[in-house]
Amino acid sequence: MSEPPEAFGLDRLHTPIGTALLVSDAGGVLRALDWEDFELRMRDLLRLQYGAVMLNEARAPAATRAALTGYFEGDLAQLAEIRWCVAGTPFQRKVWNALPAIPPGSTMSYGALATKIGAPQAMRAVGHANGANPLSVVVPCHRLIGANGSLVKYGGGLERKRWLLKHEGVVLRD
Repeated sequence: MSEPPEAFGLDRLHTPIGTALLVSDAGGVLRALDWEDFELRMRDLLRLQYGAVMLNEARAPAATRAALTGYFEGDLAQLAEIRWCVAGTPFQRKVWNALPAIPPGSTMSYGALATKIGAPQAMRAVGHANGANPLSVVVPCHRLIGANGSLVKYGGGLERKRWLLKHEGVVLRD
């Protein structure tokens, strides 16, 4: 007999760059944040990390909503107030746990992050882990850029990545 699907709550938060989907567990811990126009991608990431998942409409914790609203209003430090948890492989978790150490207003190349986590030859693996990040914005995968300063990719689209980086004070060359 198979186990019942993991049950999470699904909430929506309007932001300057689109509607964010917030997925929280029963304890109010954020498990995913993605964009409404990328809902299928988010559901795929949840399935890969947790197996069968059931999403029920439920309000995210007020503290999570307030911290995200504060971030989008310019209080960048609010992201650190959000309780979050990820599944994924040990390598993915190593990458995701290293991303919040890149301060707002800063960027890092994939290669520099690979070196920082002790895997200097794993630039591509860092890129794959970054692309599978289920917690957009909160686990700031948008702060990773190409070695030449290019924006490269972002699961929510390059325009969102550009907006997030400018919002955080990164000067981008156009």
